[in-house]
Amino acid sequence: MPSIIFFHPDGRRQQIEASEGESAMQAATRHDISGILAECGGNAMCATCHVYVDEAWLARLPAMGGDEDALLDGAAAERQANSRLSCQIRLAADLDGLVLSLPDRQT
Repeated sequence: MPSIIFFHPDGRRQQIEASEGESAMQAATRHDISGILAECGGNAMCATCHVYVDEAWLARLPAMGGDEDALLDGAAAERQANSRLSCQIRLAADLDGLVLSLPDRQT
């Protein structure tokens, strides 16, 4: 069972357990991570599950699709080179310990 470590904008660290095959967004909402709104329910339509992927993990993720890329351009918080939508990050054993930072706002 992979785990995810979230860093909140205030520096608080929160670690959760996820299930293989679920998205980081699904795991976050199931564990009530306050910085993930997921208004579209994980359909890659809203960018309210924006996260910053720790540089050590970025290369382990699949390439970003065009829809995700376009949505991130309209994210409420500043887009950075390590920005991703957590609904597009599918969890597997090799992502155990994934580190994601939450932006200061989603809307």
